[in-house]
Amino acid sequence: MTVDSADPAPTGRTVLIRVSGHDRPGITAGLLELLAGHDVDVYDMEQVVVRERLTLDVLVGVSGGDDSLKDALFWAFESGVQLDFEMVEPTSTRAGLPRTVVTTVGSHDRMTPAALGAITRAIAAAGGNIDRILRLARYPVRSFEFVVVDGDSDELRTRVVEASAEHGVDVAVQRGDIVRRGSRLVVMDVDSTLIRNEVIDLLAEEVGVRDEVVAITESAMAGELDFATSLRRRVALFADVPVEVLDRVYERVDLTAGARTFVRTLKRLGFKVALVSGGFGSVVRRLADDVGVSRVAANELEVVDGRLTGRLVGEIVDRAGKARVLESFAAANDIPMSQTVAIGDGANDLDMLAVAGLGIAFNAKPIVAESADTAITVPYLDAILFLLGIRREEVEAADVADPAVETNGLVAIPGTPPA
Repeated sequence: MTVDSADPAPTGRTVLIRVSGHDRPGITAGLLELLAGHDVDVYDMEQVVVRERLTLDVLVGVSGGDDSLKDALFWAFESGVQLDFEMVEPTSTRAGLPRTVVTTVGSHDRMTPAALGAITRAIAAAGGNIDRILRLARYPVRSFEFVVVDGDSDELRTRVVEASAEHGVDVAVQRGDIVRRGSRLVVMDVDSTLIRNEVIDLLAEEVGVRDEVVAITESAMAGELDFATSLRRRVALFADVPVEVLDRVYERVDLTAGARTFVRTLKRLGFKVALVSGGFGSVVRRLADDVGVSRVAANELEVVDGRLTGRLVGEIVDRAGKARVLESFAAANDIPMSQTVAIGDGANDLDMLAVAGLGIAFNAKPIVAESADTAITVPYLDAILFLLGIRREEVEAADVADPAVETNGLVAIPGTPPA
């Protein structure tokens, strides 16, 4: 509880009123109506309900001789709730201190008391004090958000990451400022991010040149070829193939779990969403249409007389190209880079992740996970919503209220853990 620095200086006694008990409609209104009849200032207020059990804190300034606290005790008795008072300092020693948001994401078997205990100990060891805890999701993963006051941010990040790695849970450490809440553009990779496949491998299998494509890919990963050269050599293997092969490739693509929910929720919140891919535009655009994304950048296969020529058209979207695309999308929409989010899994995503306000490695290769601002290892793309402070219940409520969305039993999935 803090008194906002913009509030007038408190007069008289500063009292923290705590109401607890079984939740029902009208408790908060009843207390405030009682206070309204007295010479009381309300400085701060916070309420939380866990399993229908209410905790309501109201910080008030009470002038001398006022009977509001005595009347509040009688109100609590009549309302069937417990009421406690505590005299506190007029101003908070935490007011104005920097805040950091620590978000944890993990499977049920890993997000244990031991894991949460290790993370909270790491926060304390870095000099941080937990000001608020919020559960963001209970399934298909568990996620909690810790708002931390004070502490050395670099040490906090180091200690929390070490603790989370020991217990196999994901963690994100971000500044708790307005920039985090103001993210407005999300740009994500396609292969092994939006989808679980690599489109070029699917195409190679359809054409019958998978071994040749794999060999060129391995040479590139070994540093023997740059991305552009390796891509051109792989594409050359598709020369004279009927363009209809791309239809078969599209039919084989598997969306990552949670992809539709992720995009749909971002769009509801007013985010701009874009796809950027080192793969092929003819497939990526169909995927974009499928999930509702209108902004796409990808490599283009040349087609003549209904057949692939084995050549590319236009500028190649490579590692540096992905970063340029992110910057151009942001500039075109007048969005500061600090309010952008980039998501990817491979080395060619590194520049994009680096220039974004928040770079997220999604089930990524080790070098990418180590370089990104944060990493997600659970196989659900919509788990990234939790890093943005969006609760699972909010997503579900919006889906249930939208007649265009087929929830498929989202709210009552068989085998779901209890609320």
